[in-house]
Amino acid sequence: MGLNAAVGLTGEDRNKSSFSVDAKATNLNKHGAAIQLHGELSIGSTVVIRHQRGTEICARVVAQIAAVNGLRTYGVEFVEQDDRAKNFWGISFPTA
Repeated sequence: MGLNAAVGLTGEDRNKSSFSVDAKATNLNKHGAAIQLHGELSIGSTVVIRHQRGTEICARVVAQIAAVNGLRTYGVEFVEQDDRAKNFWGISFPTA
């Protein structure tokens, strides 16, 4: 879905250094999102996404989608696909 949200992102970068940054989630869906940030993540690593409402959820980095002028976009999927994940973005997604 073509919606965006400001989020906080916490985890370890490609150099195994801990970080906590503001990021932008795009293409929100019930399984995850694309996350834009200035930093490098490792494919397969786990990050914590913090919504502006204060809720947090663990997500796995599954792919690097783009890198333009130091801004990288990664595809992430929620680790748990439960009701909490389905409601994380606070919106209802259409069913197939």
